[in-house]
Amino acid sequence: MAPVRVVIADDDSTFLESLQGLVDAQAELEVVGVARDGLEAIELTDALEPDAVVIDPHMPRLDGVTAIARLRRDHPNICLIALTGDPATTLRDAIVEAGADAVFLKGQLVERLFARLQTARA
Repeated sequence: MAPVRVVIADDDSTFLESLQGLVDAQAELEVVGVARDGLEAIELTDALEPDAVVIDPHMPRLDGVTAIARLRRDHPNICLIALTGDPATTLRDAIVEAGADAVFLKGQLVERLFARLQTARA
């Protein structure tokens, strides 16, 4: 089976590179694009049609919550996962309301993210 194709969007380039390396190290996952803001995440998703998008809600040009809402509207079957360092319940509620399939704190990243991405086509 072909790997799950993933776009990652985060404005922290160090975190973005680390996450890309972790995802690419998984045989069943493939990073097909990286974005540094919400608008770029939408553009890449439109162009590349990945199975999943992993996105930070706090980004320039277009915040991740708004990007999630647009992605859900335009790509209803895509797996949308928000990764945030902000534990605020109000933010998590806004992310879920926008259409995210899952919200993970960056501190819980690796095992929960990989488990969810592996079910992106389910």
